[in-house]
Parts: sequence; C-alpha cells; structure tokens
Amino acid sequence: MLSDRQGLIIWLYQLKHNKFLRRFGNIHYVSKKMKYVVLYCDRSDVQMIQGKIENLPFVRKVDRSMKPFLKTEYENARPDKAKEYDYKIGL
Repeated sequence: MLSDRQGLIIWLYQLKHNKFLRRFGNIHYVSKKMKYVVLYCDRSDVQMIQGKIENLPFVRKVDRSMKPFLKTEYENARPDKAKEYDYKIGL
C-alpha cells in the first residue's frame, strides 16, 4: 500500500552527517556543492520528524517541499499548433 509522502530539504553545515539522516526516512538526493539533503518521509510524521531534525547540531535549517499541495491538473491547456503539426508528420 502506498502512503502519502512529503519531502524535507535539510540544509547542513557538513555533509559527513548525511548518513545519520537515514533513520528519519528515505534520502532521495544529496547535493555536495550546496550541502543539502532531500529526504522523503510519511506526510503524517512530517511535523514530528522536522522538529527532531531541526534540533540536531549539524543542521542549518529544514524546509518542507510543497509538491503534494500543488495542483497538477491544468485547465484550458491546449497544445501548440506547430508541435501538433510536427507530430502528425513524424518529426
């Protein structure tokens, strides 16, 4: 059964602590240049997990992903006429 998930963007001072964050959820991406980790966890536990992570000494700040709350069904979205023509030709 699939559960609702939400991402947390965790900004770190040092990347050597990113393996410690595995206990809170699934690590999806680690940016070495900008020093952040994208971690996915259950939406029902997000507030509790965010509070625990914010109290860790190696965490700069924690942001929530707003992707689950964005509307992904678009109204009045018509394809471009030029692209539609290209698809019919087979380009």
